[in-house]
Amino acid sequence: MIGRDEPEPLTCSRASCGERASWRIEWRNPRIHTADRVKVWLACAEHIGFLREFLATRGFPLTVVALTAGGGPERSGA
Repeated sequence: MIGRDEPEPLTCSRASCGERASWRIEWRNPRIHTADRVKVWLACAEHIGFLREFLATRGFPLTVVALTAGGGPERSGA
């Protein structure tokens, strides 16, 4: 509807997947990125394992975080 301020749903980063993302994968390539440069991929339940394994196989540091209902990362503590 025109004029609605609702954000678009976050979708999985796997090629050709349009499913709603439920996971956030924060990663970096240590050969070209400093520790403060973090990239983000989003994943649906079906592709979280594939994307995580793709990055882990290459030795990239990564963190997997569940997304909240609002689309942000769910973090415990401060």
